[in-house]
Amino acid sequence: MRKACLLCFLFCAFLAAPAKDTPLQVLTWPESGTPTLRFTFGKFKEVGEFRQQRTYTCETTAENLSGKLIPNANFLLYLYDKNKARIGEGDISLSNVGPGETVKFQTNIDASGVPVSISLEVAAAKTISITVNSVPQGATVKMDGTDIGTTPKLAQVGVGKHILEFSKEGFNTGKFPLEIGPTDTSGGSVSYELGAAAQDTVELRDGSILTGDLESVSATEVVLRTGGSMQHLNRNLVKRILLVERDTPQPRQ
Repeated sequence: MRKACLLCFLFCAFLAAPAKDTPLQVLTWPESGTPTLRFTFGKFKEVGEFRQQRTYTCETTAENLSGKLIPNANFLLYLYDKNKARIGEGDISLSNVGPGETVKFQTNIDASGVPVSISLEVAAAKTISITVNSVPQGATVKMDGTDIGTTPKLAQVGVGKHILEFSKEGFNTGKFPLEIGPTDTSGGSVSYELGAAAQDTVELRDGSILTGDLESVSATEVVLRTGGSMQHLNRNLVKRILLVERDTPQPRQ
């Protein structure tokens, strides 16, 4: 009799044990075709209330199902009540999620009721404005291989990692890594100092620039070796000459 009572007690305790929380919803993106991302949303927990708005938070995971890096992705998140009426919206931003990688984060959102379901929609990519400059100014700038103009330049830059390339006649080219975070705002600036000139530079009065090895300068003529040929320039057409430092030739033994 005592043994039977013990078994009954254990059975009742098993039934009373709380079940592990199940996700509120699992969504894949895109909905059709081969999915790239899988989102798992935990149950929303109310953490605050102000007037008619309630603030909720939930544990969220995003898994990259593809075999490629996702540099950045932005989504709009919509919440619905039991009557399928939209009661709140927010956003999710992902950055540099590697192939097969799973990232975990908290999603916070305000709603006017109790959320029971979720939907996702791709949002327009976020960009910020930054000023790109160089020393000296007037350098050509490329961002991720695309020409964006000459410095100083106000550029629109998206979230993620980028490469800025600077080039200017008479100077060494250079690259600058730039990373924009999801919470960065407009108004910043970057500046890159170009290296010393790789060759001698001759600037003409019409604004054009020639680079090469300066051979000679006289009262009437400037001779510049460029591209394997000699350029004979009228001295009066030359505005400025910049010379690079060269190694002193060693005497022959």
